[in-house]
Amino acid sequence: MKSVKIEGINRTDLGKKATRQLRSEGSVPAVIYGGENTIHFSAPLLQFRALVYTPEFQIAEITVDGKNYRAIMKDLQFDVVTDELNHVDFLELVEDRKVIATLPLNFVGQSKGVKDGGRLELKMKSLKVRTYPKFLRESIEVNIEKLELHGNIRVEDVLAENMEVLNSPRIPVASVVTTRALKIEEDSAKPGAKAAAAPAAAAKPAAKK
Repeated sequence: MKSVKIEGINRTDLGKKATRQLRSEGSVPAVIYGGENTIHFSAPLLQFRALVYTPEFQIAEITVDGKNYRAIMKDLQFDVVTDELNHVDFLELVEDRKVIATLPLNFVGQSKGVKDGGRLELKMKSLKVRTYPKFLRESIEVNIEKLELHGNIRVEDVLAENMEVLNSPRIPVASVVTTRALKIEEDSAKPGAKAAAAPAAAAKPAAKK
């Protein structure tokens, strides 16, 4: 499991003025909750970048005043004008307590439907799961090799061992659809309108003079 290390400084002044001062100095206020205590801290913006600006799921290894915390991101706030990171909420990982996390999907293999000329459409990029911290992983693997043309893999088909998937089970995760070229090919294989019209024309009686 990938992790990002963050060296934080404990915050005692939680007022707006102190928070604005932190941001003006290039730091981001943050909080860790879910454990024995709620920890308010700040750290330089650069330390959050590898954790925030990525689609990967990672653990935050946070050190505040010599104490270490393992946590996952739960909420982000950005400035509405500058789009700079304003605040980060972390949930501390407690081994005997389940957490809810959003894990990316990793699609592996080439589907049968694509080999037959179809186009793969990925409907979902991640799933929301509930599990114990020890079962968290970087992604959930989805094998699409048996996915046929016009077929779907749904949430209920995804194997997420030791996890409770919270998304609706019937939602499609991936599909293989017909491409325009394949549709033209299929249409051309059908009896044409002219071919069907020819026998009908031959059956008409000749016009009287």
